[in-house]
Amino acid sequence: MRDFRGDTVHASTVRLMDELGLGKEFRRLPQSRLGDLQAPLPDGSRITLSDFAGLPAPYNYIAMIPQWDLLNFLAAAAAGEPTFTLRMNTAVTGLIQENGKVAGVRYRTREGAEGEIRAQLTVAADGRHSTVRQELGLTPKEYPVPFDTWWFRLPRHAREQDEIARLVGEFKGDQIALSFTREDYYQIAYFTAKGADARLRAEGVERFRERVADLLPQYADRVEHIAGMDDLHRLDVRLNRLNRWYADGALLIGDAAHAMSPAGGMGINLAIQDAVAAATILAEPLRRHQVTTADLAKVQQRRWRPTAIVQAVQRMLHRTMFVPAFASKGARPPRPLVFLARHFPAFKKLPSRLIAYGPRPEHAPDYARR
Repeated sequence: MRDFRGDTVHASTVRLMDELGLGKEFRRLPQSRLGDLQAPLPDGSRITLSDFAGLPAPYNYIAMIPQWDLLNFLAAAAAGEPTFTLRMNTAVTGLIQENGKVAGVRYRTREGAEGEIRAQLTVAADGRHSTVRQELGLTPKEYPVPFDTWWFRLPRHAREQDEIARLVGEFKGDQIALSFTREDYYQIAYFTAKGADARLRAEGVERFRERVADLLPQYADRVEHIAGMDDLHRLDVRLNRLNRWYADGALLIGDAAHAMSPAGGMGINLAIQDAVAAATILAEPLRRHQVTTADLAKVQQRRWRPTAIVQAVQRMLHRTMFVPAFASKGARPPRPLVFLARHFPAFKKLPSRLIAYGPRPEHAPDYARR
């Protein structure tokens, strides 16, 4: 499923790469630059809601980059640190808890070997289905989400010259899709109404091919490459947030603490901001071997409001764009945003900065700058 994840690296994260001394190598990765954000209108036209090019250079764009390239890049950079160890194909199976405190994790490798890793602090970045969160008995508050996403691939012909990592959105009736351009294929996200998965699968692959050809006519000549419904990878979209992101000896960040909707592509960037805040706040307590729950609470306190703001915006987008679309009323941005974008061009700077940087963007701590 790693091939079927989001790809947006926002300006706040690109700036962090520069602060960490990784910017030059980062810009060598295969990527394209998203300079604005457009939304469809009922008459078939589009309106520009944000113009990233108007932000101060060099952070006036969103990088579209395959996530596996980004993860491999970060792993390679971290490998240069003397105390860094990466264990691949290794899953956390439980927590080591002693005297009411988390003292590490238990794990199992793909080959079946089991073991323990002990640590004064366990940072859980294990996603929306977090094992650590379950072990701690923490339950997030769930917000309604009107859609799930089916991911699949279609081949890209050698003669097609689309820019690598280019993002294209299509809206038609109650159908929505996003297309990402890869080196030799197109990665497609097809949005379905929440709960419609069984019905659409029952319709069969021929009907689904017809849906894709109707929504994305530029790919109608290759939909037969969807061999069966098993070629569709469903993402159960969640939007939730824990009331408490920590326990004695453990801290949850990213989707483990707050699962994000794909709307706006903010999830990966909020997770990175969480990690930077944690590194800044906890470095000194870790050096002293005296990490307290009060220290962990400071991380949540710093990142709580940015998370709540972004999730509120995502919930608004769900109500105003996705719910009407699945009700066959057409997808359109909120009318007040359309009015402001049309009549007050300077307004576009506000959503541009919110999307590119997010509320309360973090900077690399001094000790980590290169």
